Amino acid sequence: MTKLVHRFHPTVLREYDIRGIIGETLGTEDAYAIGRVFAYMLKARGGASAAVGRDGRVSSPDLEAALVRGLTEGGVDVIRVGLGPTPMLYYAAQTRGVDGGIMVTGSHNPPDQNGFKMVMLGKPFFGEDIREMGRIAAEGELLPAPATGADNDAPDVLSAYVARLTEGLFKTVAREPVVVWDAGNGAAGEALTMVARNLPGRHVLLYADIDGTFPNHHPDPTEPHTLVDLIAKVAEEGADLGIAFDGDGDRIGVVDGKGRILWGDQLLMILARPIIDRIPGATIIADVKASQALFDEIARLGGTPVMWKTGHSLIKTKMKETASPLAGEMSGHVFFADGYYGYDDALYAAVRLLDQLATTGESITAIRDGLPDMVNTPEIRIPCADDRKFQVVADIAATLAAEGAQVDRTDGVRVKVDGGWWLLRASNTQAVLVARAEAADDARLTALKGELARVLTAAGVEVPAAIAV
Repeated sequence: MTKLVHRFHPTVLREYDIRGIIGETLGTEDAYAIGRVFAYMLKARGGASAAVGRDGRVSSPDLEAALVRGLTEGGVDVIRVGLGPTPMLYYAAQTRGVDGGIMVTGSHNPPDQNGFKMVMLGKPFFGEDIREMGRIAAEGELLPAPATGADNDAPDVLSAYVARLTEGLFKTVAREPVVVWDAGNGAAGEALTMVARNLPGRHVLLYADIDGTFPNHHPDPTEPHTLVDLIAKVAEEGADLGIAFDGDGDRIGVVDGKGRILWGDQLLMILARPIIDRIPGATIIADVKASQALFDEIARLGGTPVMWKTGHSLIKTKMKETASPLAGEMSGHVFFADGYYGYDDALYAAVRLLDQLATTGESITAIRDGLPDMVNTPEIRIPCADDRKFQVVADIAATLAAEGAQVDRTDGVRVKVDGGWWLLRASNTQAVLVARAEAADDARLTALKGELARVLTAAGVEVPAAIAV
């Protein structure tokens, strides 16, 4: 095994995964280095095998090949689970007796980007693990592998994963729903097609063919414009609801029969109800972007609400610490440890939602009508260079502290004021700042957006139209 010295582009090693622009900041040489270093770290911790999966992006097959070569040359036995959603890779890592897993995926990023999500020894591989990966690669000190690892396919993972999605569910069906699904040409398309055949009700599929150029719309259900086709099809079919996925199938978007978007915090309110009924006092975790109405509703239902940092790896780790059965993010990541494995799986979240509706006979439109009213902004993404965004938030936090504001620094800055709050944080996956604001009424929301605009201007950041007042 030869010595490896490799320096990653400084923007690609993120807090909870690796992402970059193909041909500019990320390429096959990086994938090979990731494989080599991951193998070194895995073997140093007592592991010897890993599962590898890939999404449908044009660049994913080449990245996967280089990654597998790095892993096997590092002495790790690899099983390739093939093309599919990220949760299928997590499923393989949980059930196939391997010690780690790597998914080649750009998630919800543009088509010219790609990346890697990793798990090791049953835990998310993020934060200090990723920083250590960068240090080891740059120093080039890797232990020789005793032998080249095996490279095997595991073609049966998809069918087993799909079967697991409905296991133990739909025992009682009081009402069969009409559902429109939008896979957005993302990696969940084939699994969705298979699972829809096994669900009660009538199911209409949009863009289920996997195409990494995303010819119909960008697969990011937190962006309202990506749900236009879904909303139109729900109306055309007279459907009960519509469900959308992001590019790698770990984030969900939902619209009701009236075409209204249910944001991540609203979905979590619905999904938490039967769990808290069965487990009084259950800890339900949501990220800092979630509405105060969610935390209040969890407490009202008899659960224990916890606000935590945004990021799938960070949420999963907190779930294990608190033995939480359910967690979620505004971005549509939903994590079930109740009856499942504790990772974010949009297909499983969708099936659990449909099981809940089918069992109770409830209409999600009626449930949405009864949710607490929230006067707020959606997620507002503000362009900001990767090498500047964290410093901008730090500078704004210092300014707010000097002004005596009530600031929560769990993740970025969440500023609480009478009748509302606003948030600003640096994205760990894109070159953007993420902002949200929520208030008791429209007038107060306008005032909060004015505060956001003020601190952004002072920090030298261009204020987007969604915040400008």
